[in-house]
Amino acid sequence: MDKSWMKHKNKFSSEYIQGVRNFLDVAKVQADCNGRIRCPCKRCNNCYFKSVTNVRRDLFQNGILEDYTTWVHHGETSQVDNTNDDIHNQVEDQHDEISEMLIDMQNSAFVENNMDQNNTSHNTSMPEKEMGKFAKLFNDAECKLYPSSKKYSKLSFLVKMMYNKIITNSSIKSFSLNLELFKDALPEGETLPKSYYEVKKLMRDLGLGYITIDACVNDCILYWKEHKDLDKCPNPNCGAPRWKLSLGKRKKIAQKILRYFPLKPRLQRLFMSKESSRDMRWHEEKRQKDDTLRHPADAESWGEFDKEHDWFAKDSRNVRLGLASDGFNPFGNMSTSYSMWPVILTPYNLPPWKCMKEPYLFLSLLIPGKDSPNNNIDVYLRPLIDELNELWKDGIETFDAYANEQFRLHAALLWTINDFPAYAIVSSYSNSFKLIICHENCVKFLYDN
Repeated sequence: MDKSWMKHKNKFSSEYIQGVRNFLDVAKVQADCNGRIRCPCKRCNNCYFKSVTNVRRDLFQNGILEDYTTWVHHGETSQVDNTNDDIHNQVEDQHDEISEMLIDMQNSAFVENNMDQNNTSHNTSMPEKEMGKFAKLFNDAECKLYPSSKKYSKLSFLVKMMYNKIITNSSIKSFSLNLELFKDALPEGETLPKSYYEVKKLMRDLGLGYITIDACVNDCILYWKEHKDLDKCPNPNCGAPRWKLSLGKRKKIAQKILRYFPLKPRLQRLFMSKESSRDMRWHEEKRQKDDTLRHPADAESWGEFDKEHDWFAKDSRNVRLGLASDGFNPFGNMSTSYSMWPVILTPYNLPPWKCMKEPYLFLSLLIPGKDSPNNNIDVYLRPLIDELNELWKDGIETFDAYANEQFRLHAALLWTINDFPAYAIVSSYSNSFKLIICHENCVKFLYDN
């Protein structure tokens, strides 16, 4: 198809008008269930979904993106095998990821209610605070890092900086110094924030935070829910104070702090991307079903679970989870007596080449040291167990980007994965026994160490 019309300055020439018609004929095929397509005008930059009528209006008012010659967002695939073009497209894709992520987040936050058939409008409900948060994030995503910047926006650059901080395990001081250096080195008009704490607030708006919960220094309770207002442990055999430093109401430092990463928003995020949302159905729709064990879905326990809870198995998007936990020394010195316990969840809906990869391993709890929680680990698991119970019984309203619809998501914990010492702690069973198998009589018996 001739696309020279895209470079015409006169947007009301016959060539441009016919080109817009040809484009809309192609794009209509990719419209969602609401009849919307991405708008490729210079103002929307393929970031916003609009009706075909509004897209036509924007193309005449604002013009079309001149370098959008392969209409990948509107059903066209590239037939050119060119390494340089691939690299260029990868850079563009990385640049667009932030805007696409915000759109997916916004779609998941807006719950579209079904209207009467005669009414084509959609009723959306969203708190004003959330709307303001998304408006600010969109502004930061569109705000250039500096006036002539073409590769990075303010938001994409800060996300990249935070990513580098995490993978290099650098300190807050190092991050702040780099931030000051960039502000000084970039051209006049740069838009970077002044401090790490402003960046952290921005990340919190993206939903990348965690909850801190004070804990008894002797692992008796969490100062949470019914105990959140207590200043000392209610256990009569303990009575330890909650605070190691208390300077009135303004500043109190807890003796022990549990860090909890809520599970619900992270499961919802799996369905915000069309690719990952499609992969969450893999175990049912794409898995080869024979007698070969290639994936946990091939196991007998998976099948028995589906038979017992057929309501759960009816929707392949419902999540099956595995839990793993063990202690480790965060200081890298085996002679130091310190043990911190992470609790990690992984969704087994995904294909086997993804479900055990790092992006899909969800850190749920970070149980503080320095001693192992031992049998009191159930105290620290309570926030996670409560959330799992809610996901099992009530579920949570979730936006499916692949099907472009809202659905009720449920989750179930199928397995735990541990070595034997951690298995004893997590399950509260003693493993100080040996299992002896008599191969002659097939008799199993236990004996104490």
